[in-house]
Amino acid sequence: MIVFKCYMKILRQNVTLVIIYLGIFFSVALVMQMAAGKSEDSLYANTSIDIGVVKEDQGVLAQGFVDYLNTIHNVIPMKNNPEVLQENLFYRNVEYIVQIPADFYEACIQGNQPLKVTKVPGSYSSYYVDQQISSYISTIQTYVAAGFSQEEAVQAVKTEVHKPVTKISSDSASSDLVPYTYYFRYIPYLFLGALCYTMGYILMAFKKGDIQKRMEASAISVRHQSLEGLLAMGVIGAFLWLLGILGVVLMYGNTFWDSELRGYYIANTLLMLVVSLSLSYLIGMFIPNSNILSGVANIVSLSMCFLCGVFVPMDVMDKSVLKVAQFLPVYWYEQVNEILSRHHSLTPELLGKVRIDMGIEVLFAATFVCLILVVSRYRKEG
Repeated sequence: MIVFKCYMKILRQNVTLVIIYLGIFFSVALVMQMAAGKSEDSLYANTSIDIGVVKEDQGVLAQGFVDYLNTIHNVIPMKNNPEVLQENLFYRNVEYIVQIPADFYEACIQGNQPLKVTKVPGSYSSYYVDQQISSYISTIQTYVAAGFSQEEAVQAVKTEVHKPVTKISSDSASSDLVPYTYYFRYIPYLFLGALCYTMGYILMAFKKGDIQKRMEASAISVRHQSLEGLLAMGVIGAFLWLLGILGVVLMYGNTFWDSELRGYYIANTLLMLVVSLSLSYLIGMFIPNSNILSGVANIVSLSMCFLCGVFVPMDVMDKSVLKVAQFLPVYWYEQVNEILSRHHSLTPELLGKVRIDMGIEVLFAATFVCLILVVSRYRKEG
């Protein structure tokens, strides 16, 4: 087991790199998961902002309108002084200012004139407030047109029951991503980054000086040396894969373990590991020194992750970029991950898609292995 021990010795010498990649992976996965959870909730939550209100009408409708805004936002009464209003807006004491004229009922309810508003340029919350104001005035106009008095119209709006927003999505999919979505999304970066460096340093060590010639002249057959090398690669890959699976179990516990799709997640990551391992070995065969290895490892891992939906979600990427990404193995891993993360169970159609995508990952791994054999044979004959 001399060759196997050499592999392990070189790995121990470079274990710091593996630890660094593990630290980056777990940190990024946690941060992105927390950020995604907050942004997902904010998409469907009412946003409360500071609104300045200049009320020159003392009627029932004007007061009812202010009360309505106050149930959603933080209303700050203001006087009709342009300089003061602009100053408050400039210093962001308020994000939105609405001015209610003295003839609010005649001008805005009966005359359908728009209210004078001033808002922070480019504020998305301001557009939301615009919709609320428009909705309130339209509702009041409807009640008044139906014969309600001003007092009755205001009271009717107050007693309206608004049902909470229900999130739906197509294809019987869940609109909420499972908690460990980002964890599995970032696993290719861990595998590619760590293995490119590890395999690169191991293969460089065996190419130094006349080590290769000594190995060929040794009493241990080439076949036996190859088997020990494959065993070492399998142990290294299995160790990294087990760390990845152990991480998701420790971080998400029963949430992951009770999932009906956990087997598909595990199988998908295992295939990604085989692809990364074979690709890393193929790349390592052409690396002459550590300086080139650092550049190539970063280019391969980062470019694949950016193009294939690891760092940037596929649904916001350009279609032409995704067409190019289909020629890379990480794309098919992420395709499976997207399907699994948006469904609690798989229909026969989705199961077929998952199997096809996993099959393509197997083909990529087989292609890399064939290329390794071709290059090895070519070098021996040369």
